[in-house]
Amino acid sequence: MVIVFDIGNTNIKMGVFDGDELMDTLRMASTNKTSDEYWLLIKDMLGIKNISPRDVEGVMISSVNPNLNYTFEHMVERYFGIKPMTVGAGLKTGLYLKYDNPKELGADRVADCVAACRLYGAPCVVIDCGTATTFNVVAEGGIFLGGAISFGLKAASESLSSVAARLPKVELAVPKSAIGKTTITNMQSGVIYGYSGMIESMVTRLKKESGMENAKVVATGGISDIVNRCVPVIDIVDRTLTLRGLNILYNMNK
Repeated sequence: MVIVFDIGNTNIKMGVFDGDELMDTLRMASTNKTSDEYWLLIKDMLGIKNISPRDVEGVMISSVNPNLNYTFEHMVERYFGIKPMTVGAGLKTGLYLKYDNPKELGADRVADCVAACRLYGAPCVVIDCGTATTFNVVAEGGIFLGGAISFGLKAASESLSSVAARLPKVELAVPKSAIGKTTITNMQSGVIYGYSGMIESMVTRLKKESGMENAKVVATGGISDIVNRCVPVIDIVDRTLTLRGLNILYNMNK
């Protein structure tokens, strides 16, 4: 068994793998819990699946939240008796990073691209719709050309209601039409269709600029299903892409 952790700014996603099979996932909030508190959550989930910590042979961590790095590394070493691998400098990825400073590239973006190339092939454009929205462009042969970072859909929605006193918080549901008849549907239209239009525009621009009009577009993240319903440019939605990438990275480096 291999356990992988994708530590983000809002949530922590965990995956349990038996070989290439993703057996189960767990999502936790990225809060100031102690390593012991996180362990209790993880222990309960493993217990439901009848998985003993002794069954776990390796752990891989990617993190864009430095405040939780030590917490998880300490938890893994104490309760699993394993020194975890982390996505960072010196790790074999199979990617050639044409990036001015590769150390600046988010660990989750690396995992996304590794999984997209292995599972769906390159060239590809990989979109991660999370707290922020990242676009990653990978040419044939696993050459990472770069990408873009934009706002996330939830952040955009929350900021709209926070800066305008009379605008409420709204559910992120796709409205029936772009022309809303209420304040709620007006906001849903503007936020969701506006965000989806940004995705479509960026994909078109990235394909044209890279000369890879035939690139597959792979989307992941909690909002990817919503975006896929609103734009025609996404070929594949895989909400487990990052976790699968981390498992691939573990097996490449164990």
